Amino acid sequence: MHSVIQDAKRLIIKVGSSLVTNDGKGIDKVAIERWAVQIAALRQMGKEVVLVSSGAIAEGRQRLGFEKRPTGIHELQACAAVGQMGLAQIYESSFRAHDIGTAQILLTHADLADRERYLNARSTLFTLLQFGIVPIINENDTVVTDEIKFGDNDTLGALVANLIEADALIILTDQKGLYTADPRKNPAAKFVHEAKAGDLTLEAMAGGAGSSLGSGGMLTKVLAAKRAASSGAHTVIAWGREENVLARLANGEAIGTQLVSDMAPIAARKQWLADHLQTAGTIVLDAGAVQKLTREGKSLLPIGVLDVSGEFGRGEVVTCVDEAGRVIARGLSNYASADARRIKRHPSAEIAAILGFVEEQELIHRDNLVVL
Repeated sequence: MHSVIQDAKRLIIKVGSSLVTNDGKGIDKVAIERWAVQIAALRQMGKEVVLVSSGAIAEGRQRLGFEKRPTGIHELQACAAVGQMGLAQIYESSFRAHDIGTAQILLTHADLADRERYLNARSTLFTLLQFGIVPIINENDTVVTDEIKFGDNDTLGALVANLIEADALIILTDQKGLYTADPRKNPAAKFVHEAKAGDLTLEAMAGGAGSSLGSGGMLTKVLAAKRAASSGAHTVIAWGREENVLARLANGEAIGTQLVSDMAPIAARKQWLADHLQTAGTIVLDAGAVQKLTREGKSLLPIGVLDVSGEFGRGEVVTCVDEAGRVIARGLSNYASADARRIKRHPSAEIAAILGFVEEQELIHRDNLVVL
């Protein structure tokens, strides 16, 4: 068995609170510097990396003098606001030592539930990766309420994997991986080296609460792997203090528990689009655009659009038809219907002059489009 990380190009790496804060003693600068060294090595191997980091609340709790994790939502938010400053500062300095820039992104569930904000977050992440930046993502704990919070950064890591079609999610934790039972209570418990993500028996194995520092346990990691697998991402759960763990995984060494997906990332996304029977609007394509989409696998550019009907927002699913009304494709529109009407029949270079802004060069990017 070899690690799925070896062949993965785009990685989401999630590190938990107990690792980032050295079990609550304060931000573990040495550990973060070690991860920065390894992530720099991954990038040298041609891999794109997005880091999802817990630790803001745990760090803020330590800075504000709380002996235990507070339970009041406003106290937690205050801890997050204070802790996020130190967390961002150390990540920035640790990566800057390797000439790698970082960016802080704070998300709530509402950001990914809203179509337009989902696309905005996606576009920002792709742009940062193109610039060679390592995005550092955390839940926006300073503003969340019980209704909108992810609840744990394992779930956030999986949602980000889905957001940018990552090939794999690495969850670094304070445990070696998944066992068939709790090894602290059952000496007969066996280590799970590999399984299929979404296997229901895994959830029974993983039952149990998280640590006093974080909000997740092994169950949240198993459920995150299931969620990530729905868009084609594999998941590896490994001990974060394992020597050179990220580089070894990238070199093919099997470490921790590997939960594999049986879908390709783009195939999973396009299956979701294909299943979208009700769409918000219709875009009529000229013959040239039909050929570009169906025979050449290209994106849809505004110049190939003859007409736009219906009312839809940026990020909504639309149907593409030819001049005879035959359904050609479905996809996520980068522009709202009113803007799409204004830029139809125009080259992409003229979008800024017409609208005063440019969301994307394409009306529908090929990664967000499925030909029917």
